[in-house]
Amino acid sequence: MSGIIERLKTLFTGGELPDKPLPELDAAHAIGALLVRVAKADHVYLFEELEQIDRILAQRNGLNPVEAAKMRADCERLEHAGPETPRFAEILRASVDYEERLAVVQALWSVVLADGIREEHEVALVDLIEDMLGVSEEHSREARDSAEVIP
Repeated sequence: MSGIIERLKTLFTGGELPDKPLPELDAAHAIGALLVRVAKADHVYLFEELEQIDRILAQRNGLNPVEAAKMRADCERLEHAGPETPRFAEILRASVDYEERLAVVQALWSVVLADGIREEHEVALVDLIEDMLGVSEEHSREARDSAEVIP
């Protein structure tokens, strides 16, 4: 109850809410942060990309839509304040097997495709992440070709 009161005070006094601590940088959040980073690579973060990220997070983590949106918000904060892309990739490479890394690459491509535009900066970032994850060119091509926007 005191949290609600503090938020109301903040609204009426014009103050800012205290920073919420960042979530633990585990594999699930590293994947989410990379999805967000790819979506933002072209400096335009569109609603279609947000929706796609939410769907991916819900599907991968067994979340309902509200939980997925909250996780995306945490991943956005991690992406903004978090480490460079190689650190996210390092966490994934150390904690998930090759097949799971392929699934991550496919998810990254589905975010690139979400707005219907293959933007050069997004494609270049996914290519870089694929290399960092140790995904072969052949498997990378297959992941790209099989990626689709989740309805």
